[in-house]
Amino acid sequence: MLDIETFDNLRGGNVVYKALSHPHAARRLAALSASAGPVAVFDPDGIAGPLLALCPALDVRGLYVQDVQAVGQMRGGHAALALTELSQATVQTVLLAAFDAGRLAERLAPLLPRGAALLTLDGVKLPPDWQTVPGRYLDARNFATNFVFFRDDGHFATRLTTANYWAGYGAQGVRFQYILHALEGAVLAEWEDAAPSGPGGYVLDSQEVRQRFGLGPFTGQLFIHAIGVAGHDVVKYALDTYATDGGPSLSCTHDANAWPSARFAGLPAPRPDEHVVLWVQNSHGVTIPAGALALDRMGAGQPVRLQRDIPPYATLALDVAELLPGLHWPAQIEFHAGRHVVRPRYEVRRGNRTRIAHVNVERADLVPDPGIKTLPEALGRGFLLPFPVLPRQRFKTLVLPTPMAESEDNTPLRLDVFGPDGRRVVEHFMGDLPRLHNGVVDIDALLPDDVLADGGHAELVYDFRFGGEANGWMHGLFRFEDKLSGHAAESSFGAHIFNTIMVYKNEPQSYTGKPPGLSTRLFLKLGFGGRATFCTLIYPASAPWVEHSSTYLELYDAHGARLETAKISIPCSGSVMVRPTEMFAATNVMEAGERGYVLIRDTTCRLFGFHGVDDGAGGFSFDHMFGF
Repeated sequence: MLDIETFDNLRGGNVVYKALSHPHAARRLAALSASAGPVAVFDPDGIAGPLLALCPALDVRGLYVQDVQAVGQMRGGHAALALTELSQATVQTVLLAAFDAGRLAERLAPLLPRGAALLTLDGVKLPPDWQTVPGRYLDARNFATNFVFFRDDGHFATRLTTANYWAGYGAQGVRFQYILHALEGAVLAEWEDAAPSGPGGYVLDSQEVRQRFGLGPFTGQLFIHAIGVAGHDVVKYALDTYATDGGPSLSCTHDANAWPSARFAGLPAPRPDEHVVLWVQNSHGVTIPAGALALDRMGAGQPVRLQRDIPPYATLALDVAELLPGLHWPAQIEFHAGRHVVRPRYEVRRGNRTRIAHVNVERADLVPDPGIKTLPEALGRGFLLPFPVLPRQRFKTLVLPTPMAESEDNTPLRLDVFGPDGRRVVEHFMGDLPRLHNGVVDIDALLPDDVLADGGHAELVYDFRFGGEANGWMHGLFRFEDKLSGHAAESSFGAHIFNTIMVYKNEPQSYTGKPPGLSTRLFLKLGFGGRATFCTLIYPASAPWVEHSSTYLELYDAHGARLETAKISIPCSGSVMVRPTEMFAATNVMEAGERGYVLIRDTTCRLFGFHGVDDGAGGFSFDHMFGF
């Protein structure tokens, strides 16, 4: 397990981790360790663990602390010594493990061993023009970064779509710095792009990148760093994968989630006629050693280790059958990632069609919460996990609940299915599902043929009629299959309490505001290459809320100009399918272009949505939307 702290739901992201793991910092740490010789580390802020995990080549001869209560503690594999002993160290260099360390360095100087040089982490800082807040290095806005699964291999291309949503928070002059890593981890290209000056749409297509830099076929990962941001320190995007060789493959996924995790879940085992490939991408400048990663059937407790090294920033296509032969859908797989990778993609290959989806972070900090069993009536059905039921004339919709906490041994669930008008058409008790289960549900098996012919939605809900436990981190994998073409898409997400004025801990929540100020701000990309975009918007409510939503759809172009606004109304607990070509004038959609987008805005409630594109020939993509 890599000794780093990344993210937790109470404190948010660990900025020190991002500062040390940034590819530029990794290069400078490598240079520091190569020239420093024997080193004594002074650790005033308790960051020696991640520092030495991300810079293991340092020849550390002693680690020193000021806090007398910390003396003797293990940090980064070393027992901490009192700072008063530093002058006796036999070292070439003293490394002060702190940023913005000028004053502290001055005070440390009299304690240095004879002849030892003093270094600080200021030597591994990003260049000034990469910093949004130059005067405060460990400000989260200096590290608005993410990774992107990026390839252009002659068969598939990838397309990142986002918007300059920081402009809405007052940011000016936002720009993107990129580092493209090849399959083996080498840097293929580095460049900078300007974001739109206003809240405009932005697209980065792998075909354009390949042409721009004269690259051959590649598969790897793209590091993206947004500079000049405000309001949000997370880079959010939608990523399309589409065929360039005339094949029918098409899929989309959500952003990569910039924080590595010990484990990930929601990885499906293949059907007998499928191959499931997990794209393992090393997120750090240090090698992942053989045996550090493993796959396990969820709930089996028998992880199988991957016995090969993965170089810094390298990408490995791991066929899950290599480690877990004979395991098939609806079994699901747990990925023991050791905090080496951000949220990975997986690829399902079936016949001539390939689809991409992502796994989710499995929480190590959650335990069962007995308060969820006794939520008051004011919170209604409590935690809900909504997902679309696509039009049943064309699509099959399946749901597989996925344990998403290491302590989750059982999950008592019910499935509530709703029509577009908000009327509940069926309740299906799924039981108290054990961690190792095959509890997939085909929505078609629950409904007559003529019910929800044009679609609707369903919600997973906790149901304690036969006992069980809950932690609030309910997740599911949703698979949508075209009944004629055989094309499929899948998505996964977690539960929230939706649209109640009363609160429980940090629920309900939205991207901005607290109850009763919940609101919606969702991003819908437009279609490309003749493919038409669509989305399903769901108005989930744990308890009765406003009878109908007041939802505005705002069409923007690539420069941030708003071209048109349309209004729709969704019944409480209802849903609607939206196609921009039907909502807006054709001339405005054409003017918005492929780099434009739709902002879905509602100040009366929080909506939840899934988006995709349809190629008109049986191919489609579908994943949950993001907001800002």
